[in-house]
Amino acid sequence: MLPSTKRVALLLALAVPATLPAADYTYQQTTQLTGGSLLHMMKSVGFISSQARHMGDPIVSSIYLKDNRLANVSPETIEIIDLDKETITNIDVQKKTYTVMTFDQIKQAMENAHQQIQKQQAAQPAPEPAKPDAQNVKMSFDVKVRKTGAQKEISGLQSNEAILTMTMTATDTQTQQSGNMAITNDMWMVPEIPGYDQVRDFYKRMAMKMVDAGTIGLGYDFSKMLAQNPGAGQALGDMAKEMQKLDGVPIMQVMRMGTTTNGQPLPAASEAPTPAEPAGPSAGDVAKQGMTSALTSHFGFGGFGKKKQDPPPDQNQNGAQAQPTSAILMETQITTSNFSSAPVDSSHFDVPAGYKLVQPPAQTTVKNAQ
Repeated sequence: MLPSTKRVALLLALAVPATLPAADYTYQQTTQLTGGSLLHMMKSVGFISSQARHMGDPIVSSIYLKDNRLANVSPETIEIIDLDKETITNIDVQKKTYTVMTFDQIKQAMENAHQQIQKQQAAQPAPEPAKPDAQNVKMSFDVKVRKTGAQKEISGLQSNEAILTMTMTATDTQTQQSGNMAITNDMWMVPEIPGYDQVRDFYKRMAMKMVDAGTIGLGYDFSKMLAQNPGAGQALGDMAKEMQKLDGVPIMQVMRMGTTTNGQPLPAASEAPTPAEPAGPSAGDVAKQGMTSALTSHFGFGGFGKKKQDPPPDQNQNGAQAQPTSAILMETQITTSNFSSAPVDSSHFDVPAGYKLVQPPAQTTVKNAQ
């Protein structure tokens, strides 16, 4: 399964127009989970798992591009994407194992998982009040790119800020209950980095191949989502138009995922930094309500079910109660550096000797369920 940041990258890559001659290229990315209720929750149970304690630690990855292959190498995992073979190889360095899945197998695994969830829901008693019919759920999408004019020096390069916001709202037309899921990507762009165009071209070609396979790594058949929600097709068109406003290469991105109670976008990291400690249970409660009671209902993972509840109150300076308007589930920062067009050794795309081929978890789950 593709990481969430890569799913977004595949969508954004659809706006890249050209196909470039294949060449070698290398750069580094530092990825860190920097905030949100998910990070605070994992750290609060860190005494149970050492992995949870280190969830917010930065991860430095080296990305190698050669012809139609891209390898993302980090200390614990390696991902190799081969566009000629249409495969994604995931290597677990600690366990010394690896899996290989074709683009078609990824699509089939997603479809099987979706069908399995539907069967499980059909076997469960209907909640009271009953789950609303999907035809009664109205979806709306909003995608915007905003240039703020702010500048910042990052890795020795002068960058300009551009903020991408995506908001998806699901409304039950009978009860008027609604939920909002939002993504805000605070991007610091540099005008040009020599050779980086071929990286975006690689992801464009990958995106097109994944579309041909019927999915863009979103967890279900993308064509079905478009058929059920005409607004989603419009959203993709709007995104492509908005992406034309971006100039250059994002050298640092701070992406937030979460919910809002008023349908507005999540505030960008530069405009509203996350607090050092969680403000209380309200963020998690709002995120849980918005994601499980409204949006997931429309895609077959639950129902609006219970009547909409107000999020827990907060206190302002005067002691009066104020309702939070947004909740950040996850905030991730990605910084890109050390760009190079030097020749790339082909060994970066090989599975290390002695590693064992194992069945992907998705295929194992589906096989055991049959």
